[in-house]
Amino acid sequence: MWTDLSAPLRFYAMERARSTAPRLAPPFLRGPRAFILHYVAARPLHFAALFVMVAGAASCAVGVQYVMKLLVDAMAGPREGNTAAWWALGAFIGLTAVESILWRLSGWLGCRTTVGIGVDVRLDLFNYLNGQPMRYFAENLAGSLGQRITSTAGNFGALTNTVVWRVLPPCIDFIGALVVFSIVDWRMMGALAFFVVLNTAGLINFGERGRHHHRSYAGSANAVGGELIDVISNMWAVKAFSARAREHALLSSRFKSEAIAQRASWMYTEKARVLHDVTLLVMAGSMLSWCVHLWSIGRITPGDVVLVSALTFRILHGSRDLALSLVDMVQQFGYIEETLQVIGQPQTVCDAPGAPSLITRGGSIEFRNVSFAYGGKRDAIHNLNLKIPAGQKIGIVGPSGAGKSTFIHLLQRLYDVEKGEVLIDGQPVTAVTQDSLRATLAVVPQEITLFHRSVMDNIRFARPEAMDEEVFAAAKAAYCDGFIRALPQGYDTIVGERGTKLSGGQRQRIGIARAFLKDAPIIILDEATSALDTESEMEIQRALVRLMRDRTVIAVAHRLSTLTAFDRIIVMVGGAAVEDGTFSELRRQGGLFERMWRLQAEGLSLDEAREDAA
Repeated sequence: MWTDLSAPLRFYAMERARSTAPRLAPPFLRGPRAFILHYVAARPLHFAALFVMVAGAASCAVGVQYVMKLLVDAMAGPREGNTAAWWALGAFIGLTAVESILWRLSGWLGCRTTVGIGVDVRLDLFNYLNGQPMRYFAENLAGSLGQRITSTAGNFGALTNTVVWRVLPPCIDFIGALVVFSIVDWRMMGALAFFVVLNTAGLINFGERGRHHHRSYAGSANAVGGELIDVISNMWAVKAFSARAREHALLSSRFKSEAIAQRASWMYTEKARVLHDVTLLVMAGSMLSWCVHLWSIGRITPGDVVLVSALTFRILHGSRDLALSLVDMVQQFGYIEETLQVIGQPQTVCDAPGAPSLITRGGSIEFRNVSFAYGGKRDAIHNLNLKIPAGQKIGIVGPSGAGKSTFIHLLQRLYDVEKGEVLIDGQPVTAVTQDSLRATLAVVPQEITLFHRSVMDNIRFARPEAMDEEVFAAAKAAYCDGFIRALPQGYDTIVGERGTKLSGGQRQRIGIARAFLKDAPIIILDEATSALDTESEMEIQRALVRLMRDRTVIAVAHRLSTLTAFDRIIVMVGGAAVEDGTFSELRRQGGLFERMWRLQAEGLSLDEAREDAA
């Protein structure tokens, strides 16, 4: 457990300030080009310095070739008193040393730049992703989304490295070679320029046509990665239902489909390499034959022959690397584009521009003519009008599909209503920031989700600045301190992914302790004690009574006996409130609630109660 809270609290405060500070609209909605330029523009000096270093190193490399010509020509002259050879040798060594230094400096700066941008890309993508509504996460595999975020940062780094070290140097070599060739023979300069431009343009055009192969492979790889993580996350179900062979066969089919897409992407790149090799043979043979012919008739010196030979091969190989790098860039660009199409979808639940924080005045809640449907289906909530005064304890019951969970989700603004509005303390939830809204709510869901962290971290997640003693007090109030201290490392015990090392009841108690620690004015209990035995449930109920004093409480319950002390009970059917009153009043009315109570006492379900009522 933490003994020094200063460092994490400072980090939390910095992140809190950053998350609430006004930000420019993200570039995700404007396409991959805007996305890439956004991060380049964020570090203009880094990229400018990289350009200067790489351009300088490549220019030194061309200069070395020209100095080699001077050295050869000097050595072809008289040996006595020949200082030109020594000067050429000194220039050769000096340029080689400067080139090496510039390459190493560019490597150091490139490392700092690409690694730093990789951090920013992942944080920005995650920050945008967590603004998506819950419907989005229900439609996309968590593993696939995580893999896309990580791979996009890697692809951005690979794209940067490709441009800096595989595209820019051949371009500088080509410009330098044109200058040097103009000194030897201007016709050679024109021929070289024509061949290189024609070859590079052809390969770029060829690579662009294969873009769909690379995009298809990127999408397939991300989808398969997500499915693999999904199977691993549900390994209990795989074993419990003897599904190992079935899942193996399913993954085998997915992997084979991915392999087909990968082969198509890979082999398209190999075709580009074959085309360039053929072009290289023709171009190199033509240039060298021309060079030897000019030497044979005394038009150029032996140093010129060495210079033209060295630069020809350097430029032609460089043009091949350039063209293939551009093909790789298309592939990397396709990966980024595919990710942005998924993660960069417009957010449907957003804070209004300049939205203020929610001002809490006790925790009153109102639903005004609210309707909501999932994906265009029939309304899950239909024309619901409901007022809950501050401090009132209200229970919500009803058969499956009655709209109880939807009611809770709309209150938290996990979805936006399609009609009407939800208000807390007279303020529409859509008019305030989502973070301030949810800060007023302490939620205990039926399915408690825990992080792969310690018990202490999971409870403290509700209020990161809480002291250890406050965490212990919340755990004792939720009757989980005893079993926590019995764990191998006590409060420092790692609970496993989604809390798999703990039982359902233990997870639920930790969830209740987390809600106790948050100390919010509105408490939402969604089947909060369903995984507990009767004795434990009674203990938790007594603790909840203490917690609920002076707070607004909404409890979705299956066991009606847990609501006997509540101020009011709402019975929901088909997204509408059909009964509303105290426990005693609803029983005296002899309606649906009374039938549910009677049938539940006889061991039947709420759904059967609904059928009986019909």
